[in-house]
This record gives sequence, structure tokens and C-alpha cells, in this order.
Amino acid sequence: MERLRVIQWNTGNVGKLTTKAILDDPRLELVGLYAHSPDKQGRDAGELCGRPATGVTATSDVDALIATGADVVVYTPFTGDVDHVVRLLEAGMDVISTNLFFHVGGIRGEAKERLEAACRRGGSSLYITGINPGWINSITTALTAVCRKVDMVAIYESADCASYESPETWNYLGMGRHGATAEVMAAAKTWLVMFRDAVERVGEALGFAFDDVEFYCEYATAAERIDLGWFVMEQGTNAALRAGWNGKVKGRTAVRGQVTWYLTTKLAEGWEIDEDEYHLVIQGEPSLTTRIRFDNPATAADGSVWDPTWTTAMPTVNALFQLKAARPGVLTLHDMGLPYAPAGAWEG
Repeated sequence: MERLRVIQWNTGNVGKLTTKAILDDPRLELVGLYAHSPDKQGRDAGELCGRPATGVTATSDVDALIATGADVVVYTPFTGDVDHVVRLLEAGMDVISTNLFFHVGGIRGEAKERLEAACRRGGSSLYITGINPGWINSITTALTAVCRKVDMVAIYESADCASYESPETWNYLGMGRHGATAEVMAAAKTWLVMFRDAVERVGEALGFAFDDVEFYCEYATAAERIDLGWFVMEQGTNAALRAGWNGKVKGRTAVRGQVTWYLTTKLAEGWEIDEDEYHLVIQGEPSLTTRIRFDNPATAADGSVWDPTWTTAMPTVNALFQLKAARPGVLTLHDMGLPYAPAGAWEG
């Protein structure tokens, strides 16, 4: 099989892992690396992601990266740049992105029109996997194939976030504070807009035309003082949230995406916490219930501590050949199908 020539765009939390995955996959060749941060520019890709030297150094020179003639770009920056992506697509490079472009309102309206036009000019494709839920959207949609009638589809995510050491994130989401104030609820709605995107993607794939997509959110409080070492929640302050989006069709919920994120299970409200990361529900004929639990290893294959962000990185890298084979344009779930691990190729 001909190797795909790949550019990795940024090396943040997700980008470091996708860079490792590209270097580890014998079907792929890393030919370029974009870095926004000046302190990363000029450094070898291997150094930046914990792999041996590759001879590929990070740069912010977009023209130089386009000149590599890469087949695909793995695009993982925290904040997307539509101008950059337009240039890559116009140059004929397919782009797969974990970034949802929420800073410009998502892939809709003027932004989508620009990206579609760039795909036409370059004969290229753009596919958004998403940071979270991402992969689970495709799984849920595929499960409906056995149904002769679908009334409602729901994705319930449950996550123990006590090891996610980001005080800035939890302060923003109102953890450690008293009550679900208007400010706290507004912040939660802004942060969780990625799950609105998931609901809209599943709805699009299933052919639902939503009248509305409504947000809901509630908080539970710490039953006692909780000190995580990096974050403290006093008794009675917010310690967990349950929130989501309902895609409505003629007044009924047709697609739901919900998260329960908790920093402790010692909650005054006595919430029942699901130990499974994903609980998928399809109501119809027949109805289905599927539970998914990740049994994470203590360490990754390279000896590093296991990082759950791999579950975002791998569905992105593993979909590159499907991306290359897809039609030009901004792609939907139907255009890509289900990514899979090329286990035979990894075996050598």
C-alpha cells in the first residue's frame, strides 16, 4: 500500500498523541509539522512528542508546508483558523480536524461556504471528528441500522474527572462555587456547545430536521470537603454537573447528548453515577441499549502513563485512508463510515 504523506498541525494535548500515532503507523509518513508557539518552532517532531528524531522540524511557515505536497493534514489546534484550512484545501490537501471551529460559529453559514468552495477548487475533503464525543457519534448512528423505526437516540457520557488536572477548566465550569448562578450556567452552555455539535451531527446523519436544540444543566454539591491535591471543593459547593442538548422534532426529543462530569462521587444529592463511560440508547423498533467501558491500562504501549485523550487521537489518525478515498467537500458521518484500527499493518 502506498504510504500517505501527512502534515501534523500543532502539538498540543491531542496533537502530541496524533503525531505519535502517525510516526508509529507504517502506512503513514510525516512530512511536515506546524507549530504556533515560537518555542516549538525549529524543534524535531520526535522531540516534541516523545519519539526518536524524525528529521521533520516544526515551522509556522504555511507556504513551506504546502510545498511538501502532503496528501492529508491532521488538524488539532485548540482554536481553528479558517484562512489556514482554506489554503490547505485549495492546495489539494485533505484535512481531518478535531477542532470544531466554534470561534466562528461552527461549520455552518459563511464559514462552511468558504470551506466548501475551497474543497471544490482543490478537489479536496474536510472532515470534522470533534474532540468529544467524536467517534461515538458514528457508533451510535450505525447502531440504528437494525431498526425499522427510530423515535429517539441518546448518547450519555459519564466521566470521572478527578484526574483531569485543569483548575482553569473547573473554575470556568463553576466547580467549587456555590449554586448554579446565571454566570455559571452561561459558562457551562458555552463550554458544552461541542455536545450540541454532536447532537446536530447525529441528527443530520439520521435525517432529522430539528425545530430547536435546547440546553439543560444541573449541578450536584460536595457532601464533604474534597481536596484533590490540585483543586479543593468545600462542602456544599459544586462538585459535579449533568448537562446536555435535546434536538427537538415537532416538540419531542429525537436526539439527546448528555454528559455527567464529576470530581467526586461523594455528592449531597446522591446522584447515581454510571460507571460506564458511554450509555447509548435507541428507542424504536427494536429498541437498543449499549454500554461501553474503557478498561484503561496503567501505562501505554510506549511505557508512558495512559492518556484518555488517545480516544480522541486514534479515531482521527485511523480514518485518514477513508478521508483520502472520500468525495471532495465538507463531509458528513455518511461520507466517512466507521474508522477502524489497521491491526494487521501494525503487526508488520
